[in-house]
Amino acid sequence: MLKNLLVIFLTVTGMACSHAQSTDTKLSAKEFAKKIQSTPDAQVVDVRTPSEFKAGHIKDANNVDISSPEFKSMAATLDKSKPVFVYCLSGGRSSSAAKYLKDEGYTQIYEMTGGMMEWRNNDLPEVKLTVTSEGMSPAEYEAMLKSGKTVLVDFYAEWCAPCKKMKPYLENITRDMAGKVAVIRIDADQNPRLCKALGVSGLPVLKVYKDGRETWNHTGFIDEAGLRARL
Repeated sequence: MLKNLLVIFLTVTGMACSHAQSTDTKLSAKEFAKKIQSTPDAQVVDVRTPSEFKAGHIKDANNVDISSPEFKSMAATLDKSKPVFVYCLSGGRSSSAAKYLKDEGYTQIYEMTGGMMEWRNNDLPEVKLTVTSEGMSPAEYEAMLKSGKTVLVDFYAEWCAPCKKMKPYLENITRDMAGKVAVIRIDADQNPRLCKALGVSGLPVLKVYKDGRETWNHTGFIDEAGLRARL
């Protein structure tokens, strides 16, 4: 009988622990928007930098910059008993923030995997606190491809870790292959209109054009040898 009681106790305890575990649900932009609308006590958290936030964010979002030394103290002001909706530009920073919140005991975490890039690609509404340029137009972009050379386009962002890792060898390629390859680096944060038009929804993105026609594209990190082979 004692053995049976012990089994029941462990089962009930295990169920209680399981119930208390944090959940991290990954959602597309449309799912994220729909879930926010159906959640009256939603806490929407934008973990990008203040300048990114001012240029365009989701309505009622709180800016809790994950790159700031104050991130942990700002995150601590969130209510652990209410759902938290986390997003960034393309999903990398929000993933790190969601993991941190989960480790800190937040129990309902919703993460927008495609970030504001996917949000904008779906024409979902955003609030802008500053008037900013939409950056390069698709027509201007097309004009740059007509250089007579093979064109390598690198979509990057200053905060993107893989982009930073690739920058030195992209500079090497620019120098070593100047006679036949034109390297164009485009800051995704400064060119939201172009990113939307081209469907750029993650970073880094590399595109190779020959005679104005796209011959290759790649999303994510690639080493120097792998890229040179494509040129």
